[in-house]
Amino acid sequence: MTGAERTAPHRFPVTVEVRGVTEPAQFSKLSDALTALLGSLRALPLDADQWKYFDDLFGPPAVPSIEHRLATYGQVQALAFVGITPYVIKLYPADPGVCP
Repeated sequence: MTGAERTAPHRFPVTVEVRGVTEPAQFSKLSDALTALLGSLRALPLDADQWKYFDDLFGPPAVPSIEHRLATYGQVQALAFVGITPYVIKLYPADPGVCP
């Protein structure tokens, strides 16, 4: 495997969900999925520290890192807390046949 192959981004459709807030949604582009995910998180009354964390974790500069994690581990999960209530955030590869 060449250096270019190791660093080339992994392109595949992705499913995102925020359990308790959104149903799973499929996207053909990871960047679109992350934009929608951050929009869904706006429905939660998160504090400033959590917003900073999620902006760093899921913002546009994170696309290569998230692609790598999806390709390596099969999913990316995080938790958002409102008080003591956790909301599970999941990203995972989608079935290519169901993406728009």
